[in-house]
Amino acid sequence: MSRYINPYTDFGFKKLFGEEANKDLLLDFLNAVLPLKSPIAELSFRNPEQLPDNIVDRKAVFDIACIGKNGEHFTVEMQKAKQHYFKDRALFYASYPIQRQAQRGDWDFRLNPIYLVAVLDFKYDEHEERQKLYRLVSLKDQDGDEFSETLKMVFLQMPLFRLSENELTDKKDKWLYFLKNLESFDDIPAILHEPVFAKAFGAAEYLNYPPELQERYQRELMAYRDNYAAFKTAADDGYDAGKAEGKTEEKIEIARKTKAKGLPANLIAEMTGLSAADVEEL
Repeated sequence: MSRYINPYTDFGFKKLFGEEANKDLLLDFLNAVLPLKSPIAELSFRNPEQLPDNIVDRKAVFDIACIGKNGEHFTVEMQKAKQHYFKDRALFYASYPIQRQAQRGDWDFRLNPIYLVAVLDFKYDEHEERQKLYRLVSLKDQDGDEFSETLKMVFLQMPLFRLSENELTDKKDKWLYFLKNLESFDDIPAILHEPVFAKAFGAAEYLNYPPELQERYQRELMAYRDNYAAFKTAADDGYDAGKAEGKTEEKIEIARKTKAKGLPANLIAEMTGLSAADVEEL
């Protein structure tokens, strides 16, 4: 059993960043990864989320929404599996805080800044030469000039993070190193001997939880590992299906097997070339 929890589970993610007692961890993380003109001084959760009471949350995505002292909207999400139209989905959900700012009566359409930070447990860049660990997306014109500062999105493709302890240069590197390797640490690395990380390690220590929370975490960890194994199987089977020159019967059989292992229908569709509707009917 690892000393520290896996932050890629819903339990781990929200223990670190989604609880009122650990709001300072979220604030420090956001200040490290976002392109801010001045540091965030204060945050309040828009809809504080509670951990599931009795069932394992098998969603591919879970998020935390909060608001800054000056009205800025922040959404931090952990996404466990690649989805169809991933970029469109990010834009769709980033539009929610825009719509929520609409006011009745006379309104001049002035919007408070909106930030989305997506921590991804997969690589969405398919072409290796274009892959980026850290991708900052904003609204710019054809000359690269800023069109609007209202919306900024940061995508962190965690499988691309490969820095060792002696290669870390700033707080962003340290947070990514912490998230990427947390479950494998036996002790706090020297480079992370800072008060904020001392608190983060304390919040992540498995034996600090009462038995009922330990059991809940174990259920989620099992689901995470099962989904990872199913995704890898689908990727391998999808490759084999491609070599089979697209035979529909083989694709259906692959889809049926991977669906039985719990992989989401949209991912099975992506791997096999079948439609999501066809996968749902299997």
